[in-house]
Amino acid sequence: MQHFLLAATAIASLSQSTVAFNSPHVLTTSGTIIGHKALNRTDVTEFLGIRYAEAPVGALRFAAPKKYVAQEGTVFEASKWSADCPSNKPPLSSFPNFTQPSGLRVWKNFAAQNSNSASEDCLKLNVWTKHPNDTEARKPVLVFLHGGRFQIPGPHSPFYSGQHLSDAEDPVVVTINYRLGIFGFSGAPGVEANAALHDHRAAVEWVRDNIAAFGGDPSRIVLSGQSAGGASVDYWSFAWKADPIVSGLIPMSGTSLSFLPNTQDYSRMLWYNVSQTVGCGGPNDDSAEVLSCVRSMNTAVLLAAAARVPPLPTQATAQATFHPTVDNVTVFADYERLSASGAFAKIPLLAGNTNFEQGWYKLAGYAARLNFTETRWDLFAERAFMCPTAYTTNYRVQYGVPTWRYRYHGDWHNLRLYNGTAGLGPRGSGAYHGSDLNMVFGTAEDVSGLENTPAEDATSNYMMGAWAAFARDSKEGLEQYGWPKYSPNGTTLVQLAYNSSAAPVFVDPDVYDVSCPLKNDPLPGRGAF
Repeated sequence: MQHFLLAATAIASLSQSTVAFNSPHVLTTSGTIIGHKALNRTDVTEFLGIRYAEAPVGALRFAAPKKYVAQEGTVFEASKWSADCPSNKPPLSSFPNFTQPSGLRVWKNFAAQNSNSASEDCLKLNVWTKHPNDTEARKPVLVFLHGGRFQIPGPHSPFYSGQHLSDAEDPVVVTINYRLGIFGFSGAPGVEANAALHDHRAAVEWVRDNIAAFGGDPSRIVLSGQSAGGASVDYWSFAWKADPIVSGLIPMSGTSLSFLPNTQDYSRMLWYNVSQTVGCGGPNDDSAEVLSCVRSMNTAVLLAAAARVPPLPTQATAQATFHPTVDNVTVFADYERLSASGAFAKIPLLAGNTNFEQGWYKLAGYAARLNFTETRWDLFAERAFMCPTAYTTNYRVQYGVPTWRYRYHGDWHNLRLYNGTAGLGPRGSGAYHGSDLNMVFGTAEDVSGLENTPAEDATSNYMMGAWAAFARDSKEGLEQYGWPKYSPNGTTLVQLAYNSSAAPVFVDPDVYDVSCPLKNDPLPGRGAF
C-alpha cells in the first residue's frame, strides 16, 4: 500500500501528467512506473521498457553497466517496447520450402526479423504480473534471458511475451534486454570483459530490489534462459556462487559445457581487427587512445566492421566471433574441471533440451551449403546440447543439488518449419531448437498466427505448470508436481510432449546419453552458440 500511495503522490505532483489515475502503477528505483493491460490477457498488467541501468554510451560503451537511479518525481509510462540492443542480425532465410502459411513467420519471429528499432540505450526490462499493487502477494518470479548466439535481439519477439504464463500460473515474469556482439563482448583492453553478462547481473539486482512492488517475492527469483541464455544461466552459478541472489536456475538448450569461450588473446585480436578497420589504430598503439577512438564511432560503423571479422575454423556451422571471453570473473576456461569440483552455487536446477535441436540449424546449414549427412547433424546436436546437459545435470546430482532434467518432443503443425520432404532430410523440423519456448510461454498461436490443437494447448498448460511449480518451490515443487528428482541411474528423465501427449513419460537417461564421450567435446557442435 505504501508503494501505491507514494506513486499516486508522484503522479499527482505532475501538473500536466497525461497518465490516468486509475492506471496500474508502482514505485521503483527507476521512478514511478505506469503499466497497462496486456493485449491478449487483460487480467495481466505489463510494464515495458523499464530502465535498469544507465545508457551504455560514451565512456560507458563496452563497460560494465552503471546502476540507474531515477530522480525524485520521475514517472515513466511503460506502454511501449524499448529499442533492441544493436546487433548484426542474420539475413532473411532464402529457404524455399517453409511450411505454409506459418513456417517463415515462425522463423522470422525467432530470428528477430522484425522492424523494432535499435539503440545503444537499451538496458531495459519488461514485467508481467497480475494485481501489481498487491504488494503482499509475494509471487514467485521468473527472469528470462533470451538466446541468439549472443548476437540476436530477443525480448520483443512474440516468443517471449510473459502475459500467458503470468495469467495461467500467476508468477511475475521478467524479460531482459542486454548488449550483444561487440557491444556486449568487445574484448577491449582496459575495460571489464563480458559487459553483457554484467548486464544480466545488474538486471537481476534490479529485480531483487524492486520486484516486491509488482507483487513478486525477492527470495523466490528463478533465473531461466534458452540457448546462449541457457549457457548464461549456468555461467551465473559459477560467477556468483557466493551471492547468487536467485533461488533456482533453468538453462534450456545450453549450459556452460555447450561451447568453448574465447580466450583473452583471441578476443583482443577481434577487437583490434575492428579498431583498425574503423581507423582507430591497433595493438601497437596506445590502448586507451584506441578505446576512446572506437567509443566515438557511429554504431552502424562498428556493426559493419564487426560483421567483417572472420570466424574461427569450425567442424560445423560458423561460430559467432564476439561472444563470452575467459576473464576468471564471469567466465572461466575449464567448466568441466570446475563442475567436477563442485565450484558452482548449490541451488536447484531444471535443465533440458529439445529432441531435434538440429531442426533449426539445418536452415543455416542450407544457406551455407554444408550438405551434412543426418549422422553429422545428429553429432552436432549431441555435442552442443544433449551431452552438455547430461554432464551438467550429473555434476549437480553428484553434489546433492536438487536437479530435474527434461527432453521436449513436441512437433505441432502450426510451429513446424518444414516437412520431411523439404530437402533437409526425412525427419522434417521436428522438436527443433527453441520450439519448447512456445510451450513454456504459451505463445505458439502468437508466434505462428494459427490456432493450437487441443493436445498442444494441454502440453503448454502442463509445461507452464511445471515451470511455475519450480519457481514457487525450487527444492520440492516439481516433486509435488509428479517429477522425480533427476538421477543418471534411474527412470528420471522427463520426456515432454512425447507422442504429442501432455502426460510426462519418464525414461532412463541412458536412452539418450550412451553415445556421449567420456570427456565433454563441444567442437562437433560449434556454431550452435
